[in-house]
Amino acid sequence: MKSFRALSLVGAGVCLGAFASIGLQAYAAKQAAEELPLQEIRQFTSVFNAVKDYYVDPITDKELLQSAVEGMVSGLDPHSNFLDQKGFEDMNESTHGAFGGLGLEVTKDPAGVRVISPIDDTPAARAGVRAGDIITKIDGEAAADLTLEDAVKLMRGEPKTKVKLEVARKGVMKPLHFELERAMIKTQSVKMQKLIDGIGYIRITQFQERTAEDLAKHLNDLEKAGNLKGLVLDLRNDPGGLLQAAIGVSAAFLPKNADIVSTKGRAPQSDYVFKAIESDYRAGNAVRALEELTAKAKTVPIVVLINSSSASASEIVAGALQDHKRATLMGDRSFGKGSVQTILPMTFGEKTVGIKLTTARYFTPSGRSIQARGIEPDIYVDDTPKGNYPSFQIREADLAHHLVNEDDKKKVDGKKAAKDDLPYDDNDAAEAPDYQYMFGDEKDWQLQQAVNHLQGKPVVESKYRGKPISVVKKLKAEEKAQKKADEAKAKSKAQSEDKSADAVQKDAEKK
Repeated sequence: MKSFRALSLVGAGVCLGAFASIGLQAYAAKQAAEELPLQEIRQFTSVFNAVKDYYVDPITDKELLQSAVEGMVSGLDPHSNFLDQKGFEDMNESTHGAFGGLGLEVTKDPAGVRVISPIDDTPAARAGVRAGDIITKIDGEAAADLTLEDAVKLMRGEPKTKVKLEVARKGVMKPLHFELERAMIKTQSVKMQKLIDGIGYIRITQFQERTAEDLAKHLNDLEKAGNLKGLVLDLRNDPGGLLQAAIGVSAAFLPKNADIVSTKGRAPQSDYVFKAIESDYRAGNAVRALEELTAKAKTVPIVVLINSSSASASEIVAGALQDHKRATLMGDRSFGKGSVQTILPMTFGEKTVGIKLTTARYFTPSGRSIQARGIEPDIYVDDTPKGNYPSFQIREADLAHHLVNEDDKKKVDGKKAAKDDLPYDDNDAAEAPDYQYMFGDEKDWQLQQAVNHLQGKPVVESKYRGKPISVVKKLKAEEKAQKKADEAKAKSKAQSEDKSADAVQKDAEKK
């Protein structure tokens, strides 16, 4: 579900993913009141005829016009794209949490197809495919030569059929090979665990129609079991989903009528402040479920885990809870997708297609735009005790044609912020661990630190991540100098000991 050149959540038939959708809205065609740009129309006609007459292979008018429509929309920004009939059907399926595929959220990369996030409990996740991996071959075909749409089509297929992937992973010299069996993916968007000392753990993998309803059920179960004295809300690798679901999840923890997110766009209907009220989170049985939600949900201490693959709807929830000082955010800076897409269906005879169009920017309750910036956690924590997994990390700001954060256009003291003042992303750790943990298991270091925080115990913060690049450079230079000094001291000591030993030996020989 992304454009042909940028982030796609259709992934291998995966999820609705990294966007907040206002929902399906009827589209009524209208004639433009402005004068037509005749010169540009002539230009289009000339190019159209030239391609048709001189392209190396025959191409039909239908194919050319289809490509023109796709290019017109996908060239706007990474999240706008044309949905053909199959793409439109797939998107509708994904919002209900059932779809076919491998369980990957992907984007186009010059080297092939980059994995943004594997979806929990899917063939890709179980096989060990990681966020940041680059798929270089699909069933022997070079992914770099394929459009994102064609790559996705190759990875899709009937359940129980197999597909072979060749993968490049940072820090691994040789390509990795995976043979995955396609499956009908039925995602469980909300999962729950009972941890120690009355602390509960809830993981949201993506935001769907039932997410707020399922969250309320799990919170009630935790309260009944005495495990709601503290809560870890895990939004890591959550690509987003439905806006209403994000509002419902936020409303579970915030007072009624609290501001959750605001949107601003060119169309008057795009300007809106979403609040913790029924009319704004009405989806599925969310209203009834939140009415029956335990009151403890409004007061329980919360740690929210986020990382670089927490996007869109995830960022809305994290930003709302952070701005209202309702939770402590922990982990890594989020993806930075601060735009809203609207699905505009179009029916031609018996065929329904649509466009997913960016129609607004969104802002946290305090007025922050996280577009191309992300949300910074209150406490930066590495992936593991040894540091972070090396990865081909990508965020919104790395995508072609991404929307610029309006605040970044403003100058401070007549100068733009220096690059060295940006947060450092420590994704090049030399001591990467040799194990792969799953979110929520006993090796999950960030979860351990979240529990420590809720228990009032010390938290092991990241040494570098989140600090200004200029500060990290200074720290690393000091560490390098100290290491060099220590090595010189150790060498001098060893030489002195050798001399002493020689002297003792010569003394012994004289005697």
